[in-house]
Amino acid sequence: MNGAAMWYLNRASGIVALVLMTAVIVLGVVVRRQGRLPGLPRFVLVGLHRNVSLLSALFLVVHVTTAVLDPFVDIGPAAAVVPFASNWRPAAVALGTLAVDLLVLIVVTSLVRGRIPIVLWRVVHWSAYLLWPLAFLHAVAAGSDVRSGWALAVVLVCAGVVAGTAVVGWLLRPPPAADRAPAAMASIVSGAGRGSGVAVFRNG
Repeated sequence: MNGAAMWYLNRASGIVALVLMTAVIVLGVVVRRQGRLPGLPRFVLVGLHRNVSLLSALFLVVHVTTAVLDPFVDIGPAAAVVPFASNWRPAAVALGTLAVDLLVLIVVTSLVRGRIPIVLWRVVHWSAYLLWPLAFLHAVAAGSDVRSGWALAVVLVCAGVVAGTAVVGWLLRPPPAADRAPAAMASIVSGAGRGSGVAVFRNG
């Protein structure tokens, strides 16, 4: 594969990975809020979330591999896992490196989920929400082609979708346990009162 083809594959795989990560964020919020997409059962939605996550990881691997092999930039294999090890735009590449490291941590802990404390798994899984901003900042800082044209439009649409999803997810969040308890108790008391009323009425 020549240098130009490698460059295009690297940029394209990076953009696709960002789009897929955006879809993962949206699906993750829907799954967490117990929501559904029209025509899809919940178990299908959960499976879709998992498969899109794996697909985004695959494109991220392609992006990292082509970045290391790209003759136009001097990144090096170490920079794929060690932040600031790149000779080319070290700060910008480090953002992507942190995203890769975080993804590896998430994948590994997911594979051994049954062997580690559930609290630890949840903390690591929640950190997945850091993947998108790291990938977004990496794309803007490292990719000069995303500063104009269709690539910029795609990046801005992804940013808008994630921002909108975050707002909707916050507005539709379930109440804290401390708030749910009084509501549940009030419901129980109300139901008991109605039941007693019916019993008294019938006995009378």
